[in-house]
Amino acid sequence: MADERNLIEILEENNPINIIKYINYVHSPQCGAIATFSGTTRDTFEGKTVLELRYEAYVPMAVRCIKSICSSARSSWNLNSIAVAHRLGPVSVGDISVFIAVSSVHRADGLDACKFIIDEVKASVPIWKKEVYTNGEVWKENSEFLERMEEPGIQDRTRACCGRKVKVEDALDTKRC
Repeated sequence: MADERNLIEILEENNPINIIKYINYVHSPQCGAIATFSGTTRDTFEGKTVLELRYEAYVPMAVRCIKSICSSARSSWNLNSIAVAHRLGPVSVGDISVFIAVSSVHRADGLDACKFIIDEVKASVPIWKKEVYTNGEVWKENSEFLERMEEPGIQDRTRACCGRKVKVEDALDTKRC
């Protein structure tokens, strides 16, 4: 593992992701491909107007989990370098929340690994997302996490992180979790 070239950063509040930094990190003259994924805050979700996303994380564990995901990707695909960055705190509409860059000799390895990494980050890394709407806010579980909870062998699905969705505040209903 000493030869693994990974850059993993969990960025503190108000620290935007500089995608050029991560693309430059993975760039290599031996590689014919750099695959990237840029996750941005969209302006609507299920008909509700989104104002921003807010992220929290258990940073030491998140970094360890992402390192493990990178190692798993390397065991499946021929990769040169991997960079993963995720923001914490508020992320406005149109801004980048998560960015992944992967370099490989051939595009298929890079593209497949990039998809694997983002899916695994969303399914298993302790980073939590709150969607803030014009009429309330909700802590969200990613669909990848929920799919993982439905896999055979998972006994108590109701004890997943906060259940399905926890309503924190709503303009019509002020119940608290």
